[in-house]
Amino acid sequence: MTSTTPRPGGRDGQPDAVTDRSGAVLSRLQLLVTRKLDGLLQGDYAGLLPGPGSEAGESREYRPGDDVRRMDWPVTARTTTPHVRRTVADRELETWLAVDLSASLDFGTGRWLKRDVVIAAATAITHLTVRGGNRIGAVVGSGGDLPPRPRRWGRRAVPASDPGRLVRLPARSGRREAQGMLRAIAATEIRPGRGDLGALVEMLNRPPRRRGVAVIISDFLAPPAQWSRPLRKLRVRHDVLAIEVVDPRELELPDVGVLPVIDPETGELHEVQTADPSLRHRYAAAAASQRAEISAALRSAGAGHLRLRTDRDWLLDMVRFVAAQRHARTRGTMR
Repeated sequence: MTSTTPRPGGRDGQPDAVTDRSGAVLSRLQLLVTRKLDGLLQGDYAGLLPGPGSEAGESREYRPGDDVRRMDWPVTARTTTPHVRRTVADRELETWLAVDLSASLDFGTGRWLKRDVVIAAATAITHLTVRGGNRIGAVVGSGGDLPPRPRRWGRRAVPASDPGRLVRLPARSGRREAQGMLRAIAATEIRPGRGDLGALVEMLNRPPRRRGVAVIISDFLAPPAQWSRPLRKLRVRHDVLAIEVVDPRELELPDVGVLPVIDPETGELHEVQTADPSLRHRYAAAAASQRAEISAALRSAGAGHLRLRTDRDWLLDMVRFVAAQRHARTRGTMR
């Protein structure tokens, strides 16, 4: 299905014009993210995904739901009351983004295209990461059989492990380097053809790295069998956050008569009679089943799950998610 929403500037503009527009959009995004996230998430920095961490902290009494593997047996023996050892989230982490920019993301019927929400989410995650002095890198996947135009980030050329599909941007620290990474992501051209989300996630497993944070931003429309196994493997060593980008038309069809829809990955055109209530009902049921399957696969892999929609305030949803994670940490519970 493709969007009827016009894309700013179109695809026929010159590369320099596209780059200028991407820079302007990123500047506005960064200003918005800085104002809202810093205003609503005040307090000491403790990481994007406040998991158990590895630095020992103080002990406290055991509460239902606490991980029994963190029992502090010496304190429990002295006080005769069960205690668990609290741990502090690591402050110097390496965060990696897996950014899916396959053809299915070039669609949107809400306030934004799904691609715009993907880039916005990457901007917010980058801001949360670099403000703590951490390193951040990215792997970017796009469809298409033609090799992309060579792009440069900083002083080094960006290597492509699979021409036209997968690109790795090395992890670096500092706001300037992070902005360069975001510009490279925003300048990625979406090409027709099917992307490989499993291969994109697998790029985060190679080479093996010390414990950190991995964030996968995608619509996860690829079959879970393609990406669930690499995701479980990734979760063994890292805290994983899956950001699912959804458009309302992917959940239900409007009653607008005959609706021509195009599969952006294959180019196939179909005409759907949306005036048929039984068809709309079957579509909504199939979409709900698909999203439930995605949620179950992410939950089974042990990944945090954040769903962003093109017709909602994506930044507010991110703020609520991070705040909920911080609240869970203060209560000593696992997500």
